[in-house]
Amino acid sequence: GSAETKHVTSAGDVMSVQGFIECEHPNSRLYEFVGNMLLKGQTATPLGPSHILLRGAQLKNTQWVYGVVLYTGHDSKVMQNSSAAPIKRSRMDQTTNVQILLLFLLLIILALVSASIDISWMDKNKNSHWYLAAMDLSTPNFFLEFLTFIIVYNNLIPISLIVTIEFVKFMQAYLINLDLDMYNVHRDTPAMARSSNINEELGQVKVIFSDKTGTLTCNDMTLKKCSIAGIVYGDKPLSEDISEFSDYTVLDNLREHHPSASVIREFFSLLAVCHTVVPERKHDNVDDIVYQASSPDEGALVMGAKKLGFSFNVRTHDTVVINALGEEETYEILQVLDFTSARKRMSVIVRTPAGCLKIYCKGADSVIYERLHPSQLFVDVTLLHMEQFATKGYRTLCIAVAEIDADDYEKWSKLYHKASTSLHNRQEEIDRVADLIERNLFVIGATAIEDKLQEGVPEAIANFQEAGIRVWMLTGDKQETAVNIGYSSCLIKQDMSLLLCTEKQSAEDTRQTLVQIIDRLSGLKAAKKELRESAGRIVVQRSTRGFHTDNSPRQQRLSGRCTVDTAVQ
Repeated sequence: GSAETKHVTSAGDVMSVQGFIECEHPNSRLYEFVGNMLLKGQTATPLGPSHILLRGAQLKNTQWVYGVVLYTGHDSKVMQNSSAAPIKRSRMDQTTNVQILLLFLLLIILALVSASIDISWMDKNKNSHWYLAAMDLSTPNFFLEFLTFIIVYNNLIPISLIVTIEFVKFMQAYLINLDLDMYNVHRDTPAMARSSNINEELGQVKVIFSDKTGTLTCNDMTLKKCSIAGIVYGDKPLSEDISEFSDYTVLDNLREHHPSASVIREFFSLLAVCHTVVPERKHDNVDDIVYQASSPDEGALVMGAKKLGFSFNVRTHDTVVINALGEEETYEILQVLDFTSARKRMSVIVRTPAGCLKIYCKGADSVIYERLHPSQLFVDVTLLHMEQFATKGYRTLCIAVAEIDADDYEKWSKLYHKASTSLHNRQEEIDRVADLIERNLFVIGATAIEDKLQEGVPEAIANFQEAGIRVWMLTGDKQETAVNIGYSSCLIKQDMSLLLCTEKQSAEDTRQTLVQIIDRLSGLKAAKKELRESAGRIVVQRSTRGFHTDNSPRQQRLSGRCTVDTAVQ
């Protein structure tokens, strides 16, 4: 919904609304939408993916809605994406089909040749062989002879082979479903072979590309540590086996008016306000709040702030209500600058209970540190703490804040409204304008979030490598975090040579670095005969990944020079 239509709560209100909606032409992009709503007597309101319900969607945390149908029939995004289900065929099926077609072609040729020879021979010898006299050979039937030889040679087509293969595949799928080693005890979920067409492909896998979050890890994130005003909290847990943030020294410093008390309060207020989480209260217990987060990172930060006394309670269209150490505080949300993979950060512009304007920002240190005010107190020590967190395998976020002048915000707000209502290159325009306000930030701390590996991941990866399967892990974390996860998941071992392809400015620099790495791997290969025994592992940093995906001849020559057993991106 939007502020312009929040008063529309009945059918009569809907009938009184006058205006129109302009939007892009029907397309198949499910997660993108660009449009504007122009109501009579009001300025244009930007519409994005969060304002539309796709065909077949179900409401969550909302009892009812009034809406306008934008696309119908085959113009809807779901229908634009619909296509016939692809037929899954294994390589063996494809090879068998080709061979059967070749055998059938050979059968046709043999039948044609044999029928031609038979008719020619009988025509020449019908008078010299007594047993041919009883046959009516005055009008030879070539088609009948051809069918006769088709029947004679029909054993050339292995019909039983197809039936046998399908029966074997069915039994393989049945055995997969009964495999106790693939039974998940915690979820009471057995293995389920939904299709038996490609069973044999499991034994022909050569390379595995795996995401980290939710695939190798549990995707169950918890706030473990944080750095606030140059002080690390979380190194002194209350018990040995504690699984969440439990260092309450931070609250002691806050209550005892430690020199960093104001920064601590600002830090946890930011965690409780700067997000897109929706609180949901249970019907049987209204005091019990369940947070519905678009990403587990946001949910972990909000839960961590709640455990330390900064509870996020209510969200409306333009306000957020938190309980800060027993005091209810209302923040007016002026603008939300969403996180994207290109921006690598999220910002919220708020009007605090004290009436001042602030921008709360959290994101990757690489983008936050480019937008800092020259005068900083905790920038170096916070960066050091984030490197320490990453070395231990934690996901890190940099936390920053800045005050905004009211006049500057008014000017920027007009630019942002113009960008957000643009129907062409809207996201690029929004990113450009957002960068104007996300300046002169002050670093106040950093967070460390833990996402544990799933049970059995190291053993599974070790078995893959023993079978000669190459494994690539893809992650958006810091390089130190990626390396640590590589060690803990057995992608990387202590006795291996770790080769780093760090951040580069151009494709040529990246190519030169990869050439050097490949030459080094080739030297190890020559020394130890096999690349797998050379124990070389490549770690490619985030900003260089886009440089080695082109299809130029130079890139093709590079890709053919070496085979990598394991890589972490």
